[in-house]
Amino acid sequence: MDAVYSPDKDRALREDIRLLGRLLGDTVRSQEGEAAFGTVERIRQTSIRFHRDEDNAARGELESILDALSPGSAIQIIRAFSYFSHLANIAEDLHRIRRSRAHASAGSPPRAGTMALALTRASQASVPRQDISTFFDAAFVCPVLTAHPTEIRRRSTIDREMEIARLLTERDRIRLTPEEEARTEEGLRRAILILWQTSILRQHRLRVVDEVVNGLSYYDYTFLRELPRFYADLEDELAASDPAWTGTELPSFFRMGSWIGGDRDGNPFVTAEVLHQALQLQSKRALRFYLDELHALGSELSLDDHIVSVSGEVRQLAESSPDGSAHREHEPYRKALSGLYARLATTAVALDHGEVPRHAVGVAPPYADPGEFQKDLASLKHSLVANGSGLLACGRLRHLCRAVDVFGFHLAGVDLRQNSDVHERAVAELLEVANPGCAYTGLAEDARVDLLIAELRTARPLASQHVTYSRETAAELAILREAADAHRRFGAAAVPNYVISKANSVSDILEVGILLKEAGLLRPTDGSLHINIVPLFETIADLQGSAAVMDALLSVPEYRALLAERGNVQEVMLGYSDSNKDGGFITSGWELYKAEIALVEVFRQHDVRLRLFHGRGGSVGRGGGPSYEAILAQPGGAVQGAIRITEQGEVIAAKYSNPELGRRNLEILAAATFEATLLHSDRAAPRDEYLATMEELSGHAFRSYRSLVYDTPGFEQYFWESTVIGEIAHLNIGSRPASRTSSRRIEDLRAIPWVFGWAQCRLMLPGWYGFGSAVRAYLADHPDDGLEMLRGMYRDWPFFRTLLSNMDMVLAKSNIAIASRYAELVSDKALREAIFPKLRSEWQSSMALLLELTGQKQLLEGNPLLARSIRNRFPYLDPLNHLQIELLKRHRAGDMDDRVVQGLHLSINGIAAGLRNSG
Repeated sequence: MDAVYSPDKDRALREDIRLLGRLLGDTVRSQEGEAAFGTVERIRQTSIRFHRDEDNAARGELESILDALSPGSAIQIIRAFSYFSHLANIAEDLHRIRRSRAHASAGSPPRAGTMALALTRASQASVPRQDISTFFDAAFVCPVLTAHPTEIRRRSTIDREMEIARLLTERDRIRLTPEEEARTEEGLRRAILILWQTSILRQHRLRVVDEVVNGLSYYDYTFLRELPRFYADLEDELAASDPAWTGTELPSFFRMGSWIGGDRDGNPFVTAEVLHQALQLQSKRALRFYLDELHALGSELSLDDHIVSVSGEVRQLAESSPDGSAHREHEPYRKALSGLYARLATTAVALDHGEVPRHAVGVAPPYADPGEFQKDLASLKHSLVANGSGLLACGRLRHLCRAVDVFGFHLAGVDLRQNSDVHERAVAELLEVANPGCAYTGLAEDARVDLLIAELRTARPLASQHVTYSRETAAELAILREAADAHRRFGAAAVPNYVISKANSVSDILEVGILLKEAGLLRPTDGSLHINIVPLFETIADLQGSAAVMDALLSVPEYRALLAERGNVQEVMLGYSDSNKDGGFITSGWELYKAEIALVEVFRQHDVRLRLFHGRGGSVGRGGGPSYEAILAQPGGAVQGAIRITEQGEVIAAKYSNPELGRRNLEILAAATFEATLLHSDRAAPRDEYLATMEELSGHAFRSYRSLVYDTPGFEQYFWESTVIGEIAHLNIGSRPASRTSSRRIEDLRAIPWVFGWAQCRLMLPGWYGFGSAVRAYLADHPDDGLEMLRGMYRDWPFFRTLLSNMDMVLAKSNIAIASRYAELVSDKALREAIFPKLRSEWQSSMALLLELTGQKQLLEGNPLLARSIRNRFPYLDPLNHLQIELLKRHRAGDMDDRVVQGLHLSINGIAAGLRNSG
């Protein structure tokens, strides 16, 4: 039977996990002793027995073993089980690649999320070639990497994990001799030993620049090489599907974005100097890659002009090259490439990159911009094609040409982000100094808008070099001047967007226009705007008011004139995390959906193209879940060939640290955008009764969620005491504080630690709470046809189906028994007994009603891969939770042993690794 259809298709995965588990066990035995190894094995086998057989005796035995551990022994156990989760993640990622390759080898039909299937569906739907061409001409797909306050993995550990993945891949794909297999296993042992002897935890809190460097590592792993390959594969697929596409070079519609170094909302450590450093590091990474590729091309293209013809452009490049070696007298491509290398090396020096990896053969003028460099590379490519060497143009050179087009000299566009309250204070100060008595903050909204518009009409700056402004205002002006300088050095793509957090009025948006004008990024004299102004609507109220705000903004002639200069495209960002924390999972999802429908209509009326930026996190509670399904579940017209999506924390590592998985995830974004635009753009609106039903469900869910989180006395205390949120706030896990203020209020807490805290105690509350109450109330109001209505919505409506599918995943990862043990940490018994029974009741009803609506007999019945993953890793997660609880008790009782704190931090890492998408 073909391997792809084998009933035991997961055998290789089990073998990999057994191998890695054995090697980890050997490492524990050799490093910590036989007794420690024996304890690890006893815990592992007892936990597996409890999960497999639901043996309560095994549970009691497990708890007694864990309770008896000293702090030092607890750390050993936590490290062992944490590393097993990391190793299991590697094995699962490689198995996904293995299964994908098996399907490809077997000639299986293209799968969902591939461009091959998207193009097939377009063909079956008779989409005209011109429509496809128009899509690619105007498309824009951009994953935006953001720093994650709960991501604690270090580059040193990721590098070792990459080495383990490489060695496992080698074992899987190459027929090894016994000696080679032994060497490979020795390499695995060595890498696991290094991991064991390397601290998972950072000794000091990350600086923003450290986060920039961490983010750049994924360009080495994936983006710089895999994005060009994605384009090449897509062009080849198009040519194979229709010969008319042969030779077509698609526009570079896929770009990379970043918030790391530009997002200063609540992060006082992001300054103008940090932005400068971030842009420098990015540019240096891009040019070093290009220089390495030019060097490699110089080794490859040893063509002799006695044998092949060469174009006049390449002759000219060779003649202008500083390479005077007699050995290359008749090797024009090599001489030309030496010249290109010399020019790029001079460019790197001009951009303050310091010394280049290899010295150039001589001095050459720098490139003025990436376009000049692209033109020279194109001359080489065209000459090869014209003179019978087209095959040579289709490899490294083709990929380098595309990389330069995609990444330029800036690598990725760094967004600026700041809270609207800061803008208000800065503009108020500027106006007050320029016009004493203005009292901007006391003006009504209409008066504010009139004043701001008047300022946008004049080129006169408000700021004066002779005035000393507050530290906050000075910092805002400084970072914008740095952005303007970046435009001059790297081009406008280096800092393309300015995101406004907590935007809920027209004045919030126009205030940014005033600040941009001060830096020369908005010029009233020629009506030019050099950076996109992007309002971010975050809370439930903000989402509900987003369409009205944008309608009013697009009615301002001065703003519309600025948009016209930018092609009449306006980006709007929607916040998943804060809307969830504000109103709960169900209401957040519904209000986001409604906001998109309303925005689509407003933009249609104003004849402006809408580009949505989805502020999704890693967890379902923060808008996470499968990207392909999420994009296709958007309302009709919401994906107009363009989409931006945030990628955060451990999700970045899971998606992009492996090159093959990385390319697959990039392709998923492109394929979903293609299908949503060309195949689903005219999708009929959901039935009116579906919309009405969803509105009812949302109302019930909202009241249930708000009643618990914001209206229950003592809930704030319950959250802080029943989760590790307090300990997370002190872990060296990111440059950004966990809370926007020094208070413990839920309103001030950042959404990421809010979700992360609930994930650690295995309750996952932000991903499901309110659903059970909502469905019960709806069925009570509609006893005759309510259940069939909800089942029909699940069957027929992608939005509702995706909502329930994501909740299915969250509930499967939750564990109410473990959550009950965390509840015991709450010091006030009456508070604990008032709140936890509500949580347990809602959890039970949410799970039961989810199964009833979906027709499943058990959770994840339709997702056997995830069900298998959870089943395999839960026996290794439960001991970590148990130990975390015991260490929390000791720490909060005043035990100042450093090993207690270290064990807590290690347990946080291990549980996050086991859950994978927890923050």
